[in-house]
Amino acid sequence: MKERHIRVARTGRYYTLGPNDPPPEEIWVVCHGYRQLARRFLPRFAGLDDGKRLIVAPEGLSRFYLHDNELRHGKEVPIGATWMTREDRESEIEDYVGFLDAVLAEVTRNLGDAPIGGVEGKGRDVDKGCPRLTVLGFSQGAQTVSRWVAAGEMATERIILWGGYLPDDFDLDRGLDRLRSATLVLVRGLDDPYISEEVHASQEKRLQELGVPFQSVTHPGGHQLNAALLADVAGLAH
Repeated sequence: MKERHIRVARTGRYYTLGPNDPPPEEIWVVCHGYRQLARRFLPRFAGLDDGKRLIVAPEGLSRFYLHDNELRHGKEVPIGATWMTREDRESEIEDYVGFLDAVLAEVTRNLGDAPIGGVEGKGRDVDKGCPRLTVLGFSQGAQTVSRWVAAGEMATERIILWGGYLPDDFDLDRGLDRLRSATLVLVRGLDDPYISEEVHASQEKRLQELGVPFQSVTHPGGHQLNAALLADVAGLAH
């Protein structure tokens, strides 16, 4: 038995919140966590829709039924999405990195091809209409955006990892300079059952050893986005 791969075209989905005209000052690409859908995730960012931010929520390419103990797939059974599983993981990573590249490319075309972030590492030229790019990943989405930043060429001004961290296999050869040139923010809930103090401390130590500057922010909740804190985090580094 020999494993083979074939590349096929398929349709991905994403949702947006905010203005296209006039062009926004900021673009946020926000990636949901495991079992979530983009249309349910994006409304949590409504407080950031101030007319100056365009918030883009891509959806993981694989969907599945939730809580379907009887396996009837009825209309009442909710559906979630995932960015990847361990099965054929390298192909799934390549697919979602390509998908996120395509989403950002389409978004910029809709804005008249205004360059994102200006020249990589040089910040944003407001007068030339270059939106700042923030990428936020929640839970599983944290590893997703981390791999995307490492693989991509876009000038990312800020990376927010909420309820998650860099993947163990993060590409240091390509991604380290991109981490160092962006503002990196780690956000976690103090009651998050998936993140212990030991886990968080080990992740901070890893970044320190890599020479990556970062900010750590906490909230009193669990494994969830906090709307008030999200507004505060949106103001960091500005």
